Amino acid sequence: MNTTLTTLKEQWQAFREQHPKTRIRDAASQLQVSEGELVAACTGGTVRHLKNEFPALIQAMPALGKVMVLTRNENCVIERKGIFEIVDTGNKHVGTVLGKDIDLRMFFSRWKYGFAIETDDIIGFKKSLQIFDAQGVAIMKIYAVEQTNLTAWDALVANFTAAEQPTVITIAPPPPAPVYNDKDADKNAFLQGWAALQDTHDFFPLLMKHKLSRVRALELAEGKFARRVNNDCVKTLLESAAATGLEIMVFVGNPGNIEIHTGPVQKIVAIPNWINVMDEDFNLHLRTDVITQCWVVEKPSVDGIVTSLEVFDATGEMIAQFFGKRKPGNPELEEWRMLAAEL
Repeated sequence: MNTTLTTLKEQWQAFREQHPKTRIRDAASQLQVSEGELVAACTGGTVRHLKNEFPALIQAMPALGKVMVLTRNENCVIERKGIFEIVDTGNKHVGTVLGKDIDLRMFFSRWKYGFAIETDDIIGFKKSLQIFDAQGVAIMKIYAVEQTNLTAWDALVANFTAAEQPTVITIAPPPPAPVYNDKDADKNAFLQGWAALQDTHDFFPLLMKHKLSRVRALELAEGKFARRVNNDCVKTLLESAAATGLEIMVFVGNPGNIEIHTGPVQKIVAIPNWINVMDEDFNLHLRTDVITQCWVVEKPSVDGIVTSLEVFDATGEMIAQFFGKRKPGNPELEEWRMLAAEL
């Protein structure tokens, strides 16, 4: 969109006056810009660019105390409140945050722009740290909550504020889509590899080796390791887990970050086209009208079979993934296996 930046900021403010309930991601789409460009257009008092030192930024998070971390993709939003506990950014491909509450897998090669944002009701911003990719799409947002140490927050922002504070960011074209070999895959060789899995983390490299999309892999494994289930099974699963107190794991991600909730779910709220979890420290908002495939999937591991529910949209993108609560070294919960079997 060819526009001077003041106009983009003004357009955003005018849009907000007319549509105060529209989320910034949807507003950006209607204004034909990326969300990152809208945020950058407000650089100044409310918005500050952060240095491109993302591993160090994440290492500094534990000092902030309790925060809320939000990760989303096109069809699902996960929000988890808690503290950053064990942070590991030593691996050049993936950083991890492990802890009771905040559990993340971060792919820093996708992280391009970071902003510190102050609360501004007119523009519609809340105090947060926000990370975007090269296309201006949000990867992760970290919000201050009532218990956040705001002195530590402000010190962190001062420490990581970038020297340059432009109101324009350069948007790169999307990276090339992966090339799959879905039509010509060697089914027997692939299923032998699947049968030999020792760890669920080895599944993705197996897909890469055979150049298979995830949905095609499940189709090849149907009847052996995968079973297609109804598209309303997410609601069934969440309501059943809430009714029984079963602790589950919910994975929601995008190319730059995966966020994981482990624990019970309690308040399940279904509204047209959405299923929601509205708990005190965990929220999930998942669009049900775009679900086109759901699969119960079994993967061998050294700890026995690991069962998951995988949920996909029409493009074959994973919306969310569900497991029973499990730690490496322990078999999965029998109650979870029974619930998955009933779907």
